[in-house]
Amino acid sequence: MTKELAIHGGPKIIPDGIIKSWPPITQADRDAVRSVFDTDQLHTRSAPKAAELERRWAEYCGVEHCIVTNGGTQALHMALLGVGVEPGDEVILPAFSYWSSAAAIIHASAVPIFVDIDPRTFTIAPELIEPAITERTAAIMPVHIHGMPADLDPIIDIAARHGIPVVDDAAQAQGARYRGKVVGGLTDVTEFSLNRLKNLTGGEGGLVTTNSDAIYECAAATGGMGGVTVENGGKERTFFGHGYNYRPQEFPAALALSQLGRLDEYNARRREMADYLTERLEDIPGVAGPYTPDYADPVHFMYVIEFRPEELHIDISVEDLKTAAWRALEAEGVPILQWQRQIMPAMDFFQREEGYASTPPWRFGASTVTYDPSDYPVSEHFVNSHAYLRGVFPPNGMDLMELYVAAIMKVFAEPSKLLE
Repeated sequence: MTKELAIHGGPKIIPDGIIKSWPPITQADRDAVRSVFDTDQLHTRSAPKAAELERRWAEYCGVEHCIVTNGGTQALHMALLGVGVEPGDEVILPAFSYWSSAAAIIHASAVPIFVDIDPRTFTIAPELIEPAITERTAAIMPVHIHGMPADLDPIIDIAARHGIPVVDDAAQAQGARYRGKVVGGLTDVTEFSLNRLKNLTGGEGGLVTTNSDAIYECAAATGGMGGVTVENGGKERTFFGHGYNYRPQEFPAALALSQLGRLDEYNARRREMADYLTERLEDIPGVAGPYTPDYADPVHFMYVIEFRPEELHIDISVEDLKTAAWRALEAEGVPILQWQRQIMPAMDFFQREEGYASTPPWRFGASTVTYDPSDYPVSEHFVNSHAYLRGVFPPNGMDLMELYVAAIMKVFAEPSKLLE
């Protein structure tokens, strides 16, 4: 006989206080941060920890250049300006991503052009990119959401045919691999975040990686306070732009540098836990884990769970199942998260043009861009049918994953009880 659900008064599966938070902080991390006090340099890229982080991250990604900044959104802004995005230009990106992806485009006074996502990977659908290209398109921005690499080869091919740079947003994908190669040196320029929650963290910060001298010099200029003149394809390119003072601080750089030594180990443990969960969820009707294509080696920044009412033989919508299961799982001690309940084009910023000081970029000149959420049905379905399972990272281990499975099995054993 099935145990009574905790939400109905039964005992909960997961005891309070056993789920540990991210990131694991070691004595080496503490020593690295404290060592900053022994220097007289607390900020800028020339400070020792920041300079070493740039060198080691460039080496890790297999690129010529790395720039450390004070935030991931700032790094993405720098990357866009580095490839020459100007006011009124268009940048193609997926309709589902974290808000920062679109925010960086807005910071450049450019126009986000959304396309729908792939229904299995939740990354940008490559086949929808080319129809969205116009004479105003200045960049294509695939997003490696949840630590899942976007399918880059067809995107790079499309970009090359049209002479458009690719700026990939890898804020959530430190250490992820695409066809065996580390994300970070596969496109024209890549951005990473060092936010507290990211797989590689400094508490806050960002990184820009590129093999292009021109992009590097221009992106670095925007992160500082000046302009620069460089050689680009045999032609002199003069870059004049605002400097945004995105300079890094040494304490976050010191922590990120220390954490970098354990990045691959931590990512391997995330994969082990995620693979276990996904395999076990295959035997539980009504819920599923993430799909991994052959080309990808994801790092599971977030573990994605999908709610599937069609497998339960009860009359309930996906939204209602998600709400009911969420409440029941939380009562069992399972931490559920959803950091965004709207796709980006559905947000008030685009629907009501709220939050912009004057005319938004998509009203510049003769632009006819509009934002209709119904144009992105796969993205809409994703936010309605998915959530994230927290705690699928070190220092948590397989014992916690086993408890998660036990709680999910209990909740979905008698789906009709979710309607009570």
